[in-house]
Amino acid sequence: MAVVLATSPAAGLPWSDGARSDGSLLERLAAQLLTLPVREVLIVVRAQDAQAGGWEKGAETGGPRRQICVSDGLAEDLRIVAKTARASTSPVAVLAADVVAHTEALSLLLDHPARPTGAIVASGDPAPLRPPVRTEWGRVVSAGTSFHEVEWANGTFRGVLQVGEAHLAGLADIAEDLADLAQRRHLGRVGDGEVPELLLTGLVRAGVQVHAVALGTLHCGRAGTRPAAERAVRELADVDEAQARLDAAVKSGDGFFTTYCVSSWSRHLIRPAARLGLTPNTVTGISVGFAAIAAIWFSDGHRAGLVVGAVALYLSFVLDCLDGQLARYTRRFSPLGGWLDAICDRLKEYLVYVGLAAGYVTLPDKAWEIWALAVAAMVLQTIRHMVDFSYAGAVTDRARAAGLRAAAPRPMAVPWDEAPAAAAVKGTGSVLALSRRLDALSGARGVAYWAKKMIVLPIGERMALISVTAALFDARVTFLALLGWGAVALAYTAAGRMARSFA
Repeated sequence: MAVVLATSPAAGLPWSDGARSDGSLLERLAAQLLTLPVREVLIVVRAQDAQAGGWEKGAETGGPRRQICVSDGLAEDLRIVAKTARASTSPVAVLAADVVAHTEALSLLLDHPARPTGAIVASGDPAPLRPPVRTEWGRVVSAGTSFHEVEWANGTFRGVLQVGEAHLAGLADIAEDLADLAQRRHLGRVGDGEVPELLLTGLVRAGVQVHAVALGTLHCGRAGTRPAAERAVRELADVDEAQARLDAAVKSGDGFFTTYCVSSWSRHLIRPAARLGLTPNTVTGISVGFAAIAAIWFSDGHRAGLVVGAVALYLSFVLDCLDGQLARYTRRFSPLGGWLDAICDRLKEYLVYVGLAAGYVTLPDKAWEIWALAVAAMVLQTIRHMVDFSYAGAVTDRARAAGLRAAAPRPMAVPWDEAPAAAAVKGTGSVLALSRRLDALSGARGVAYWAKKMIVLPIGERMALISVTAALFDARVTFLALLGWGAVALAYTAAGRMARSFA
């Protein structure tokens, strides 16, 4: 279900690709939604525009129905969204009618098989950030409107929001609360065109996990004027959507080793794998097979076996990355696939530990030492995963307990264009503020950024560490390196979790 808010004059702006005219921005967006798995399109308009564009209830056959709903203002817009959310049995998308986007950009969110709650977000720091958001680890952690402040903004919301089935009741409650505030004129200077921004802000402040869907080279944004719409259309034409889809299949937030030593070339395997009909789960199974081969060669214990095992382990990790890339490219996600991927990651790593320990050449009465190191490495890695997952669960539980109390708006202390600079002054003594200041000083992909990625010893760095130390030294060096780096990673992660808890 898609709710398209055609409540601003920009929705009626003419759109043309230069060769032909295709009506207004509203009509273009509705036509794009027809190509996506949208069951019904509800167009919210003002009374004077109810007949604009020739839209009629149930006008389409063989595709989503398009309906007109008349609203008299912002409060009514929000109540329509609330009513739609309560009645819907499938995810609800909320879009501004003046959104100009690649169809591929919309499909990144609306055609995602998992149907998550998410928002299309562009990273970067244009000045001013309108409307501002802050994202961390692929999620929107703060969102703003012309009435809500965002500290440390690092991106912009692009006007496309989707709410999954699990969060529809919360969306309805948030929309109704905001409608009451709007009716009482307690939302300051918030305009009629800010419904998606208001809802995103309410969801984030209520503790809902909102995925930040990155655009990559694709374009998605709102056009408030005719020159802006024409410029946006030109930008669309400059992008190869097929190539952009391939680029979007490669995660942008991976670690240093994965980014530069795997994803830099594994992207070339995505299309061949898709043409061969391989599924992500099949690739995961092949990856496990290569890890088993690596373990067998590591158990040989000789230099040649260690080198071959290191190469096999590297190829196993390449395939481990490829299964996710293939899933994103073909949009073939499933809970089983996600579960298998997580379980197989642990299985492969621990298989390799066993192979390394079995192949270590030592005196018979000292064999227990290498097995003790292997078990210690397994235990440490297990504890690290427990820390991560238990913290994520605790954050979710706390957010749910807080409920909608966090959704109440607070006025901005400074205008939009001054908010990022003002936020930089606040909380400079905290660990989190120092971390973000380092990010700002080093740039989006600077030294501090990669240092923070590497210090937590992600799976890419672990596979590289195992492969290099096993090929050049022996299993004892490998386990000692894993224990040393892993202990630092555990301490760093635990300190960060505590700092966030008290922030």
